Amino acid sequence: MTRLVAITVALVLTLGSTSPLAYLKLGATLDGRVIDATWHQQPIGYFISERNGTGVSAVDLRGAVERAAATWSGASSGMVRLSYQGMTSAPAEGTDGRNTIGFLDRPDLDRVLAATSFMIDATTGSIYEADIFFNTSFVFSVAADGQPGRVDLESVALHELGHLLGLGHSAIGETERTANGGYRVLGSGAAMFPIALTPGAIADRVLQPDDIAGISDLYSGATAIIDTGGIVGRVTKNGQGVNGAHVVAFNPETGILIGNFTLTANGDFVIARLPPGPYILRVEPLDDADPESFLGTAVDANFQVTYAPRMVVAPQGGSSSPIEIRVLPK
Repeated sequence: MTRLVAITVALVLTLGSTSPLAYLKLGATLDGRVIDATWHQQPIGYFISERNGTGVSAVDLRGAVERAAATWSGASSGMVRLSYQGMTSAPAEGTDGRNTIGFLDRPDLDRVLAATSFMIDATTGSIYEADIFFNTSFVFSVAADGQPGRVDLESVALHELGHLLGLGHSAIGETERTANGGYRVLGSGAAMFPIALTPGAIADRVLQPDDIAGISDLYSGATAIIDTGGIVGRVTKNGQGVNGAHVVAFNPETGILIGNFTLTANGDFVIARLPPGPYILRVEPLDDADPESFLGTAVDANFQVTYAPRMVVAPQGGSSSPIEIRVLPK
């Protein structure tokens, strides 16, 4: 029996504290196992709402979305295909059987730049419908080099299309506290980072290794499977598995930073679609963020930052031997 569930994910201008999370995949839980949310039929057709935004037009939005769609398609070796279907007078909200992207006036969401909502089949993980809205409370820009004081529309579109395709938030990045209690992004390590760069910046028009690993994991073609590797292991504390630990793989030769989480009570983790090579593994607790906003479940954050006792090699076309990383209580 088909059981549809609704999910909404937002990109904010400023948010509360964050920690350097890895890419996450959206999905549903069925009989104790997580089913990834993906599109089972492609190309993924979408419509652009005719309403203009603040500082930009609906036609500008179409161009920004098409460029962002091409970026995701390129990163997935063409396994992801989005297709523009035309303009529509329908708003980018509600359940009407079509995927609509457009502007909405949401002054009540004074920190939300944009949000993606979609319906998935909780028994198969198949995404049936998705809408993306951009908040007209903010002034956007499509200037080639960015425009001071305006939010770059293509960067936000790239982030939201990542959600539409099934990716959750990443928080590989660096922030600092602002005078009003929010956070300013000093450096973004992923397009799926949940806090936008300073208005005028265009650095988030490109995907980072964490984004590419995520989309390649969701939509794995033969090339990605053959050309990439994985690292598997377990995080334990006092002999017991640690749930919700953040495990980051860092390649000292290339500087690539990709991670994942222990998502079971046994403390097991898998970091997939890594460029082959040696990696340093670092395990850290989710103790400076709201873990439930990322994982949707309680996690164990009572342990010290720990490095794996040895480097681990992600072999091309395969996975490493399992490694156990033992952490200590704080």
